[in-house]
Amino acid sequence: MATKINFNGEIHDQLSISVLDHGFLFGDSVYEVVCTLNNQPCFLDKHLDRLFASAKAISLNIPHDNEWFLEQLKVTLGAANNDESYIRIIVTRGIGEINIDTTTCHSPNIIIIVMAVKEYPEPCYEKGIHVALVSIKRNARDALNPNVKTGNYLNNVLAKMEANKLGAQDAIMVNPWGYLTEGTTSNLFFVREGHILTPSLDCGLLSGITREMVIQLSKENGFHIEEGQWPGEELYEADEIFLTGTIKRVMPVSHLDGRPVGSGKPGPVTLKLMRLYGDLIKKQL
Repeated sequence: MATKINFNGEIHDQLSISVLDHGFLFGDSVYEVVCTLNNQPCFLDKHLDRLFASAKAISLNIPHDNEWFLEQLKVTLGAANNDESYIRIIVTRGIGEINIDTTTCHSPNIIIIVMAVKEYPEPCYEKGIHVALVSIKRNARDALNPNVKTGNYLNNVLAKMEANKLGAQDAIMVNPWGYLTEGTTSNLFFVREGHILTPSLDCGLLSGITREMVIQLSKENGFHIEEGQWPGEELYEADEIFLTGTIKRVMPVSHLDGRPVGSGKPGPVTLKLMRLYGDLIKKQL
């Protein structure tokens, strides 16, 4: 197992970055996380599309196209030579003056980190995880749009810290108006009377690629699925809850604020979507 870091097209075992890089100073960067199956990146085109969309949203020009990223990923994955890899692609504003004036940054830095993937333990999928509905609010869309995947993650970090203090493994956040949004690094789904519900993008959340795939799978397999707005307290009425994300995939939730969700075990809808999503990933290769 090895970690390799691609810095602007050059491969390194370790890397130091200037403390004057605005990505380090101010979180002025965008990023994507990609996982592999049979050491091939999953849904890479969708991840790259979102990377460029996030960069455009913060007026950060990426001086390369998709083909450049595809080649650099191929080289970096080959150099790491892991069975399966976690890939993190970061584009920073680059080195500038020690102030927030972006005009002092003239050359973005592109970093591709490839390392052996650390998958969630199997008991998480067999038994489900514990989550907490935390007091930390998700960023308002008109302040820092959560649909832009930036390196500024303090909002999520604080929510995760609160959840950990409450004995939970992850946090569920509401927006400033009290409506459900998402987890710290995942999207939220819940089930009531066989219907799948998930907060809509206008609640202020990331348009997750796994979320998109699960919505598509749900529709194709005859589930009633609805995107909408629900107050945080409605989550306590859920028969099932699950989270979705690149590394989590489809993660069942067994307890909310210390209370069992439904039977306290992964429910039938969650289990079926876990299987369907696993099959979908295999078909992409």
